[in-house]
Amino acid sequence: MVTKSRAARRGGEGARTTYAENFFVLSLDNLDIGSPGYSRSFALLPREAFGSDPEFGLGQPAEEEERREIERRRGRRRNSAGARNKSGKLPLFAMELTELTKHLDKINVPRAGDRIYKDECVYSFDTPDTATGLYVSLTTFLGFGREHVTRYYENTGNPVYLHIKRTKKEIPSEEQGDGPEKKITRLAIGTVGGFMPDQQKYIYEETYQIVILPDFLTIAYPTSDLPEKVEQAVKTVLQMEGAWAVAQVEAVANMWDGEVRTESKHAATLKQLDNGKKIPPSGWKCEKCDLTQNLWLNLTDGSVLCGRKFYDGSGGNGHAEEHYRATGYPLTVKLGTITKGGKADVFSYDEDDMVDDPNLAAHLSHWGINISQMEKTDKSMIELELDLNQKFGEWVSLQEAASKLTPMYGPGYTGLTNLGNSCYLNSVMQMLFTIPDFVKRYVEKAPRIFASNYNDPASDINVQMAKLGIGLLSGKYSDQPSKSGTDDESRQGIPPRMFKVLIGRGNADFFSNRQQDAQEFLLYLINLLNRNNRHEVCPTECFKFKVEERYQCGKSNKVKYTSRPEYILPLPIPLNAAVNKDEVAAYEAQKKEAEAKEQKLDSSTIVRPRIKLSSCLESFSRTEIVEQFYSSALNEKTIAHKTTRLASFPDYLLIHLKKFTMKEDWTSIKLDVAVEMPDTVDLSFLRGNGLQPGEELLPDGVKPPPPVYDTVLLKELTDIGFSPNACKRALYFTENRSLEAATNWVMEHIADSDFDEPFVPPGVDVKSGEDKFVADRAALEMVMSMGFTREQATKALKATNNNLERAADWIFSHQAELDAPETDGTAAPTKESFKDGSSRYKLVGFISHMGTSTMVGHYVCHLLKEDRWVIFNDEKVALSENPPKELGYIYMYQRID
Repeated sequence: MVTKSRAARRGGEGARTTYAENFFVLSLDNLDIGSPGYSRSFALLPREAFGSDPEFGLGQPAEEEERREIERRRGRRRNSAGARNKSGKLPLFAMELTELTKHLDKINVPRAGDRIYKDECVYSFDTPDTATGLYVSLTTFLGFGREHVTRYYENTGNPVYLHIKRTKKEIPSEEQGDGPEKKITRLAIGTVGGFMPDQQKYIYEETYQIVILPDFLTIAYPTSDLPEKVEQAVKTVLQMEGAWAVAQVEAVANMWDGEVRTESKHAATLKQLDNGKKIPPSGWKCEKCDLTQNLWLNLTDGSVLCGRKFYDGSGGNGHAEEHYRATGYPLTVKLGTITKGGKADVFSYDEDDMVDDPNLAAHLSHWGINISQMEKTDKSMIELELDLNQKFGEWVSLQEAASKLTPMYGPGYTGLTNLGNSCYLNSVMQMLFTIPDFVKRYVEKAPRIFASNYNDPASDINVQMAKLGIGLLSGKYSDQPSKSGTDDESRQGIPPRMFKVLIGRGNADFFSNRQQDAQEFLLYLINLLNRNNRHEVCPTECFKFKVEERYQCGKSNKVKYTSRPEYILPLPIPLNAAVNKDEVAAYEAQKKEAEAKEQKLDSSTIVRPRIKLSSCLESFSRTEIVEQFYSSALNEKTIAHKTTRLASFPDYLLIHLKKFTMKEDWTSIKLDVAVEMPDTVDLSFLRGNGLQPGEELLPDGVKPPPPVYDTVLLKELTDIGFSPNACKRALYFTENRSLEAATNWVMEHIADSDFDEPFVPPGVDVKSGEDKFVADRAALEMVMSMGFTREQATKALKATNNNLERAADWIFSHQAELDAPETDGTAAPTKESFKDGSSRYKLVGFISHMGTSTMVGHYVCHLLKEDRWVIFNDEKVALSENPPKELGYIYMYQRID
């Protein structure tokens, strides 16, 4: 084997190894040259490992021994290449070279655009760091762990691989530096001051071999006399970026800075007064109080005033906001956050958000501030939010940070590495692979799944689900460290890189490194798995249940029943049902009193509204009034009374507490509440039983004309950022009255489960084949621009309800169907099946969110395993002492039969 340092030495004069005088070469040439599995390699062993034992002879220093071995090989090649020795066998290297030459036609040189999987096995989480290294096919450039490479060879016949083995060596403490552990000062991942999960504590050395299967004949690399094609292929594989690195570049950024800021609408036309004010580079103080921190410069008139109070009582006295109310001057910049690079915290009171000011340097110059001379001296708003979140009760409770938790290792206790705000994905996947249906489909049937795709396993969702399931449940990647192990060794976990890249191909949000909503990701994954398990029983069936909706015409009293499949039960949180209103009121009064005295409340004293699960369920099942309901009995629109029930109960019931909502200013807010979730619950009162005795169904009447939408209002609504389906809903129920009426409707219904679903007016049936599908024009043109025909693009959009992102994914997973003729739609539709049983459930898992919105914060998962609660916090897995059941976001209940 040849290390990089030796390769460097061979490549140029003057380069040296640093360990030659302290190591010896131990030849491992113990097998007969012609036998299967033979390989020639050397182990570098430290001098002290031999002591003075004469049995070992103490040999020659490694550098000298290696030089002699190279000379011996060169001599053999010069004198007897191609000739056989006395035993009739080819000499060493000549045999390997002859075998390699036979397969030159199967060796390819990577070209631009080829994906090189040299960082991780496509079927497992083996890497070059694994004890057996990684084998990269020089035909397809797919990477394999030792247990998968033989099977791949047997099924494809591709025999030549580049074997990469990486050895980790700890950086000496003097190189790392002494001093206290660095504090996190920035809500960011992969950037200075932020979270550095992969901060380098080690140096790595790589060794390479060319391996020929099936006998695993090996040729050390680099070495002379290699065929030019082989040399070029290996060099290119090593030089090109790996598939994961390419994916990170495609995701635009390999770091997250907490938020995405839009350009302020006031930046280009900001008015600045010529009042003679000049702002000094330091020594600022609020013009209306004595505060010297959290100060904001108004860019219009140059006033320096303090900011708002934070929710723990710290911050300012709100004088900057009062000034805006009095003057209308909107843009302010936080003094102390201005850097030489022109970055700073800019807040727009008019837009009520942090914004970007591309003209900031000029606006500051007006007040005598030269940004090239500025240094950051105060915390940015995102840093302050990080500080508050880390010390505030929710973060401490959900991560159980106040407890010394017992780490867990072994099968079923493997963590998932955070790839940069992938905690939402990690939490969901940990929960799914505790369910027997997922284990049976993806772990027990993994060999069959792997055998189904040897061409492009990295792009097969079933393969990657199987790989992830085995990685989590096998225990292979979760060994308990030694007692003397370092903290780094105890943070074990597997990185779901290929899985995340594959998931992101159909959704730009999940492809990015920004934080996402775990509930949205879970629904997206369920849909993706359903589309890719058409010939198998999809494990997501364990979540599926039938929702029954009953409409009663307000005038005729006749009824109509509709049903639809759902996978998650969304529950509203009725704040007015809090059982501790008096305690909450007392806490709010205490908080207000402390703020008046400019004091801070201890975060441990917070009192959240406490709401029972039964109150959420009652709110969900309460009768609601539906306007604009078309009654076929009257042949006109009227009101109807709607009730919602469950017509079936799944094996596992997922409950989503609707904690995230929108404020009147269109900013996202999270309800800081505690919902009492019982360990067991009986939902029999939610059972729907269909048409009851004495009820009369609404007749099948003449369909009303399709709804008409005001095109101007529709465009204005969609320009705000809402989906066309949501906008059509708003215009229909507000009868096209005005933009204000429509936006108010959106505000009230944004959390509805069908908010973005294709809109069908209430009371109107759309049966299979009844209405002709019309493709969205913009989506159709976009798909056609990818090189597909109009017919192919239309078919993809029809299969995905005009969802452009899903249509692209559908095309690549249904290649065989693209040019198949359309059916006439007259065939009887297959009746959808639902699992059903007892309405009694027990709590077996929940996912929690920490933070103020879905775009920031952190997710963790608690699971009941072997009658013990376990916390999964990315790569950290530990016994849970105090599972905070009342602070969850998504809950999983298992049916009790």
